[in-house]
Amino acid sequence: MVEHGQIALRGQGLSFGYGNAQVIREVDLSLKRGELLGIIGPNGSGKSTLLGLLCGLLPPSSGGVELLGRKIGSYTRVEVARLLGLVPQDAELAPGFTVRQTVLTGRFALQGGRMFENHEDLAAAQKALDDTGMSGLAQRQTGELSGGERQRLALARALVAEPRVLLLDEPTSALDLKHQLGMMSLLELACARDRLAVCLVSHDLNLAALFCHRLLLISQGQSLAWGPPQEVLTPDLLAQAYGVEVLVDREPSRGRPRVTLSAPRP
Repeated sequence: MVEHGQIALRGQGLSFGYGNAQVIREVDLSLKRGELLGIIGPNGSGKSTLLGLLCGLLPPSSGGVELLGRKIGSYTRVEVARLLGLVPQDAELAPGFTVRQTVLTGRFALQGGRMFENHEDLAAAQKALDDTGMSGLAQRQTGELSGGERQRLALARALVAEPRVLLLDEPTSALDLKHQLGMMSLLELACARDRLAVCLVSHDLNLAALFCHRLLLISQGQSLAWGPPQEVLTPDLLAQAYGVEVLVDREPSRGRPRVTLSAPRP
C-alpha cells in the first residue's frame, strides 16, 4: 500500500508530437499521495496533452509513466480504471441519463461483472452527489444541465469510483465563484482525508496558487518551473511564459502568491 507522501504517479522524460509538431518535450513530474498538483501555462503549451500522457490515453514518443510504482502499460484497462480517474475538459455525458444514473456509471470498474448496483454502490453515489452539491439535481437529465453543473457531475462520476489518483482538465472553468471555491475545497479535503493524489490543469493562477501544494509551469511544451507556488509564480517566470508583465504579492487568507496583470499605461 502506498502511504501519504509516497509517489502515486510519475512521468519521466515525457515527449509527444503530432506529426512533425513536437508538443511535449522531456517533461518530468511526480505526484504524491495526498498532494494537489497544478499544471499551469499559456494556451497551446501542452497542458492537456500532458494529462493524456499521464493517464495512458496517449503513448509518449519517449519517456514513460509509472502509476503506483508500476509502468502504466503493465496494468489492464480495468485496473487503470480502478486506480486512476480522469475528468476531461468537455466530459461526455449521456443526455438521456439522469444525474444519479450518470454517477452510478462511475462504479462500473468496481462492480466486477455485476449487472445491478448494490447498496454500497448507491451509498457511494449519494455521497458523491452530496460532496459535489448535486444531490438536489439527482433526477434531472444530464441534457438539461448548465455547463457548471455538468462539470460538477463529471467530478462526482470520477469520485464515486474511489480512485487513488485523479486527473482533471480545467475543472473550474465554467463555475461561478462559489462553486469554484467549493470544488477546490472538496479536492483539498479529499487529498487530506483520503490521501487522494490530484493533478489538475488550470488557467486560473490565483486559484491554483491558493490550493495547490506544488505547481508545474510549462511553456512551449517544456517545463519552465516546478515547485511550491511561491517559487513558480514570480514576475520573471510568468513574463517568460506568458509574455506579459504581472505584479505578484500575497493574498491575505493563506499568504499564497497573488498574480495581478500589469495594465499598459494609456
